[in-house]
Amino acid sequence: MMTDLVAIGRDLENALALRIRNKRRRSHRLRVVSLSVALAGAFAGAAYASGVGADLELDPTKWAFLGGGSVDGGRGAYVHAQNRADDSKSTFLVEHDAGLPVYQAFLLHEKTLAAANATSPVPVRTEAGALCTVESLTRAESIAMAALRSGFAPGSSPEATRSAVTAAVARAFEGSPCAGLEYAGEQARLVYSGRQPASTLMPGARN
Repeated sequence: MMTDLVAIGRDLENALALRIRNKRRRSHRLRVVSLSVALAGAFAGAAYASGVGADLELDPTKWAFLGGGSVDGGRGAYVHAQNRADDSKSTFLVEHDAGLPVYQAFLLHEKTLAAANATSPVPVRTEAGALCTVESLTRAESIAMAALRSGFAPGSSPEATRSAVTAAVARAFEGSPCAGLEYAGEQARLVYSGRQPASTLMPGARN
């Protein structure tokens, strides 16, 4: 699910933030991914935002549509687009995970991400290992939360805490990585920042 946004469509990000503040529903989750970062060998940029539904629209005067698709009957969807201003390529993922158990929401994300990566207009790097199990995902989120509590004040931005959390999780899973560790760290950072409720964490990682 993929780290900080790297200067992609700031106008879009601001517009979405305004819509989010106005709606504040938890029925859908939006993930915005900058695939241009992958060219440098890093995971793509990402941000979660509650309250954005399937009506995501890209201004055709600012974005050129490159393709897209969906999984699970539309529960997960993605769009590849190119910024007309700087030619950077981005992928926008929408995950309709309302009502799904937390681990099933994780699986939906990974399935949507895999489909998006398979049709990406730029090279992307994937995480090593099989998908994290319930136990592994819980452990990763617990480690991430522990790192946050020991080194940062509650409410710290997920951008400021990314490096420390990523390093802590990577150390704990050295030699036995699984796909989903980036997701686990990001979920913890977003919860700790106050941008997501604790209910979006695995049950065993909430305390």
